[in-house]
Amino acid sequence: MTELAPGTVVDGRYRIVSRLGSGGMAEVFLAHDQQLGRNVALKLLHRRFAEDPGFVERFRREAQAAAGLQHPNVVGVYDRGNYDGTYYIAMEHLPGRSLKQLIRQEAPVDPIRAIDITLQILKAARFAHRHGVIHRDLKPHNAIVDESDHVKVTDFGIARAGASDMTETGSIMGTAQYLSPEQAQGHAVSETSDLYSVGVILYELLTGRVPFDAESAVTIALKHLSEPPTAPTQLNPAIPPALEAVVLWALNKNPADRPRNADELIEALQRARASILAGDPGQRTEAITAVGVGVAAAGVGLVDAPAAAPVPAAVVLPPPVPVADNGGPPDGSTDPEQERERRRRWLWLAALLALLALLGAGAAVYFLTRPAKVPVPNVIGKPINIARTILQNDGLLVSVVPEPSQQPAGHVIGEIPSGGTSVHSGSTVSLTVSTGPGDVAVPSTIVGDTLAQARKALRKSSLKVGNIIHRASGQFPAGQVINTSPQPGQSVAAGSSVTLFVSTGPAKVSVPNVTGENLGQAKSDLHAAGFDNVNATTQTSTAGPPGDVISQSPTPGTLVVPSSTTINLVVAKAPKSTPTKTVPNVKGQSASSAAGQLQSDGFTVVQKPRTVTNPSKNGVVLSQSPGGGTNAPKGSTVTLIVGQYTSPTSTTTTTSTSTTSTTSTTTPAG
Repeated sequence: MTELAPGTVVDGRYRIVSRLGSGGMAEVFLAHDQQLGRNVALKLLHRRFAEDPGFVERFRREAQAAAGLQHPNVVGVYDRGNYDGTYYIAMEHLPGRSLKQLIRQEAPVDPIRAIDITLQILKAARFAHRHGVIHRDLKPHNAIVDESDHVKVTDFGIARAGASDMTETGSIMGTAQYLSPEQAQGHAVSETSDLYSVGVILYELLTGRVPFDAESAVTIALKHLSEPPTAPTQLNPAIPPALEAVVLWALNKNPADRPRNADELIEALQRARASILAGDPGQRTEAITAVGVGVAAAGVGLVDAPAAAPVPAAVVLPPPVPVADNGGPPDGSTDPEQERERRRRWLWLAALLALLALLGAGAAVYFLTRPAKVPVPNVIGKPINIARTILQNDGLLVSVVPEPSQQPAGHVIGEIPSGGTSVHSGSTVSLTVSTGPGDVAVPSTIVGDTLAQARKALRKSSLKVGNIIHRASGQFPAGQVINTSPQPGQSVAAGSSVTLFVSTGPAKVSVPNVTGENLGQAKSDLHAAGFDNVNATTQTSTAGPPGDVISQSPTPGTLVVPSSTTINLVVAKAPKSTPTKTVPNVKGQSASSAAGQLQSDGFTVVQKPRTVTNPSKNGVVLSQSPGGGTNAPKGSTVTLIVGQYTSPTSTTTTTSTSTTSTTSTTTPAG
């Protein structure tokens, strides 16, 4: 599958955010559903399979089967379609990690926790079985666990509603370590096939190992068919016997010897759980009785099984016949029939004694020949060749589980059972051996994590936090990881640094200046800048033409988030119009007459005096404002300049000279 870059839109709807991982048939991406506004996990079939009708049908069947399973422990399927020459399924995106990651990081798991996780998987399987769907690929990789240990089962990629097509195709689908024996042979599968896989998951939760492993899938399949599993308590002695009995019941090679359905296995696990919580795990035989099956009777063989007395089949004896003190019938008679009855009783008693003798001899042989116990040497930190020699010299077998780590390659970094534990001679000790740093995958669930969660996830994956780059994001809240470099799911060398791109929240933009624009243009400019929330109010003003923006809030240039900001605009409104009237011309009229005329026309009159020396102009309007003939609002003020007579004063100047005499008289103009 060609890598889809972030931002690619699939089928016009799903925008790719990041790559989550890859499976045998498909690539899985984190995508944002632009129609419904939610994140989904988008699974795209590899193009090399898109041309194979069989694979396309299996992929289509996954969507159809899973879409009909709405259950709290089943991942929901939302949509399916085709894109760019291949096919996709859109399904529920789950935060958390796969159960396989949990096992790698934390196994062996506490028995109660292991039961609780397994019960959720069984409830999902039971729901599917009741709807005619056999999962056929139950494994820890296909179960997602959140922080509160809530489990959801996913990947119905080879699920089949109704009868299996295994025998039709002659092929084996599924993951070898978790296949039931009948699947390994290509035979028809049933509900009990899923229960076998659940038994393998529970075994791995409790021990940190799968019952059967090898370098090739074929070898693993053969082990499922022919080899008995190592007793879980040999790998983890802390497993209660009642729980071990349930695990081995589910791992019977014959489907008829397993639980008949999920309900039976659920009930058995619940009983084992109650027994553990009560503080009395019980004896192996009691656990077998509780779940209604005997390990020995079911044909489950154990490697280095702990010592336990054989469970004999029940011996049914006839009811006793009363006898007299003298050995005869109660009435003392010597009836021949009663004599024959007495002989038969003796024969039964002899047979019973013989049977008990055989059982006693068998038990004696067992106790005389059982393996001696030896302490497991502590070999952690030693090179594997030295560790193997030490263990073998003590009569122990060795299995090796490689695992990348920061420790030097070839050195033992884990040991089960742990050093100092007493085990039977010939038991297998599982050694986890470092392969060196190796390659690890950038956690696929890191997108959407907080920075603290991302640091923790990288540390668990043997990676380091490199640069932290803050970027605006409208999709992720501030503080969440929006992407990484290298991309999530990409394989890198252990110990590498990973750059984290962290959201600062939505981008802020500068508020545009729309003052002076008419309201329509202002709204258009604001929408273009990303401001969809605009509120406009009007205000009577002559500061601008009616309909123009005269002020705005926030002020222009303020940096804000458009989606969460409302722009308030104030728009100019023209003052209310007032009636006007022509001002009459009252110049030259007496003040009283002019004032009366103006007041009758609705004007207010103000008189101001001006000194005149002409008596004829006393009390006469000399001028007016506004002038006569002009229009003025009704009720406005007209100012009248009115003459006020003052008697003139005379001034005589006499100038005498020796030759002439001049007399000048000045009279003020009236």
